Amino acid sequence: MINKEVANVQIALADVFDGATIMLGGFGLCGIPENCIGELLRQNFKNLTCISNNAGVDDFGLGLLLKNKQIKKMIASYVGENAEFEKQLLSGELEVELIPQGTLAERIRAGGAGIPAFYTPAGYGTEIAQGKEIREFNGKMYLLEYGLRADFALVKAWKGDTAGNLIYKGTARNFNPLMATAGKVTIAEVEELVPAGELDPNYIHTPGIFVQRIFKGMTYEKRIEQRTVRT
Repeated sequence: MINKEVANVQIALADVFDGATIMLGGFGLCGIPENCIGELLRQNFKNLTCISNNAGVDDFGLGLLLKNKQIKKMIASYVGENAEFEKQLLSGELEVELIPQGTLAERIRAGGAGIPAFYTPAGYGTEIAQGKEIREFNGKMYLLEYGLRADFALVKAWKGDTAGNLIYKGTARNFNPLMATAGKVTIAEVEELVPAGELDPNYIHTPGIFVQRIFKGMTYEKRIEQRTVRT
């Protein structure tokens, strides 16, 4: 069995380049590839196109790359927690493509499945529909949306094995399994890494065939965006 383990995040991201298109798993700050984002920041890659549900917050997640002016274009669904994002959008520094969340998920799934395009009713009659092909099916109007692919997909899992099989925990599953299928190179960071064959096949969410590199991550913060407690 092929061993896809690499020693650290530096080796895992060694062939990332300026101008790359990168998918990053996560929802809010849940299930984001913290180690990979930190390495992108350290190596200071520029002109990146980032595909993610959201842009993190000002001082964590993708917000760190935004603050460092490394992202040229953001393809996302929700960006309401990031003041730096708003600033760069309004100033024209950042190119943005906002996509309904379900459409974003389906575009990624389609890209990973080799489906070039599909029709969806989401966004019809709104600004989302501008410039897109529209067709009627059974009396309802639909937009043509294209599948999404990326040079690299960076995903975060709870547990993985050296063959690249992944298991996600709870809501940290979110966009990670979809993105793992849609990258030309998929890189997984995991909290726990075990030898191939130790994971129960019935519980694997992402088969190792989709993963090119895997490494054990370090020092996860797992922040909460909006902490609410009783008085």
